[in-house]
Amino acid sequence: MKYKVCFILIIIVLSITGMSYARIAGWNAVDVRIISDKGGEFPKYRTFPSVHQQGTYYYMEAVKGERYSIEVANRSERRIGVVIAVDGRNIISGGKSCLQNTERMYIIEPYATNTFEGWRTSMERTNRFFFTEQSNSYAEKVFSDASAIGTIAVAVYREKILVPATITPSINSETRSHAAKGKDSADRLEREKKSEQAGTGFGETTYSPAREVQFEPESTVANKIVLKYEWRTELCKKGIICCVPANRFWPVSDGFAPIPNDFRD
Repeated sequence: MKYKVCFILIIIVLSITGMSYARIAGWNAVDVRIISDKGGEFPKYRTFPSVHQQGTYYYMEAVKGERYSIEVANRSERRIGVVIAVDGRNIISGGKSCLQNTERMYIIEPYATNTFEGWRTSMERTNRFFFTEQSNSYAEKVFSDASAIGTIAVAVYREKILVPATITPSINSETRSHAAKGKDSADRLEREKKSEQAGTGFGETTYSPAREVQFEPESTVANKIVLKYEWRTELCKKGIICCVPANRFWPVSDGFAPIPNDFRD
């Protein structure tokens, strides 16, 4: 039997150990975090689409002008291929992505963690991701494409096991994860009131060597993680995060006066 071999890119990065990740239920061997250059993970807020779709969905706060990286951890004993799309564009080819296994993808070795900092423009360099207005985003400026603006999507494909027996593809189940909470200053809210929708820009060039490897993905996606990033003001409007300023004279969480312990009605 002949098998079709796909040639794709693998970025050379160091494996990261000892880090804490939100685990994904079902086929839970992959963790995705969006990391700020200022340190730490951008908070994620679990959400469920109104129409049932396969995958795990989050809202995430975007901070204007801040550079970020996409960190993907493979917790399994098998190699995986990840198709990553930012604002709907494949981060390797720049092409319009449908998260299919025929697209350019990165390969992650078993139990390794890879970090992707930007749009790949050659085998040796990338251009950094950073949060900006939609009109300044890479997808809008270069491709006039706003069909998936403000999203970071990762589709995971396990490496195909070449054996004579029929292999039943795994089916991803509904997933759950804990939501993180973040804080921000009021001046940022004020700046973002008249902002455009959030998008990802094409930043400075960085050295990022890559090489081609042989990898044949399974035909069925093993997992899909989608993050919808928006400015804090938009998350406040949607009720994703609580943005009511705390009252120093009224610290009671439920908003009502407490009843004294010795009160008898």
